[in-house]
Amino acid sequence: MNLTPNFKDYELIDSGEGEKLERFGQYTLRRPEPQAVWRKSLDEREWQRLADASFLRTDRSEERGEWRNKPQMRDRWNIRYDYKDMHLTMRLACTAFKHIGIFPEQAANWNFIYDTCQAKLKSTSAKPKVLNLFAYTGGATLAAAASGAEVTHVDSVKQVVTWSRENMESSNLDGIRWIVEDALKFVQREVRRGNRYDGIILDPPAYGRGANGEKWVLEQNIAEMLEACSELLAEDGFLVLNLYSMGLSSTIARTLVHQMFGSPAKEEFGELFFTDRAGKELPFGTFYRMERKTK
Repeated sequence: MNLTPNFKDYELIDSGEGEKLERFGQYTLRRPEPQAVWRKSLDEREWQRLADASFLRTDRSEERGEWRNKPQMRDRWNIRYDYKDMHLTMRLACTAFKHIGIFPEQAANWNFIYDTCQAKLKSTSAKPKVLNLFAYTGGATLAAAASGAEVTHVDSVKQVVTWSRENMESSNLDGIRWIVEDALKFVQREVRRGNRYDGIILDPPAYGRGANGEKWVLEQNIAEMLEACSELLAEDGFLVLNLYSMGLSSTIARTLVHQMFGSPAKEEFGELFFTDRAGKELPFGTFYRMERKTK
């Protein structure tokens, strides 16, 4: 299935020729997008007119670069996301790695997390325990917390965890457990401790470094990570897995999960995407979601 969230503070305006033009709240940003292989619908003058900030690559990796901002562009600003009784406020900022503190397509998963945790709360008196790995600035963490779940947020970058705490406070939430550590090491230790979670969220990068320099390569480490998570996930627990590495499909995610967790009670998989004003559909990543079968 393909999913697009209803995100009032986000719009994909145009895409093409390796770039995307997006509105985040009151500001419009121009960033590289390797999957936008088609032609742009708006001309260059319109892109320049609309963009409040443009990201320029300074090396061939296309990850690191610098922003060219117009005078009205602020260093930091907030956007909101609302779904049912969930009201999140997220701080955004233009970083040297073209990221700005949010992946808007993930709002479709935030809805799933919120609804699933709410359903578990209604069926039992205990709060569901949720583990968010590679948690970045915490959109999924906040969604779980807003539902009433007990949440453990794990990321290896201290500054990003601090950013997540700011988002929690801005969203009038509290009670989240913050862990600055390599995600795989944390999961392996939790297995040894015999801990269990009612929900696990995995949003791993293609490449990364742990808090102590541990190397993460998605294709090399994802099977080991999922195998460990299978020991942590409770019966009838849920899993959300995102894959951003080009070439890794939702079918690959499904095959991996089936091998490690067994056949699920329910599952959904596909692409997260937005449609620009000209009707061009731009995929932002693949997802796999499931609820574990009770033995």
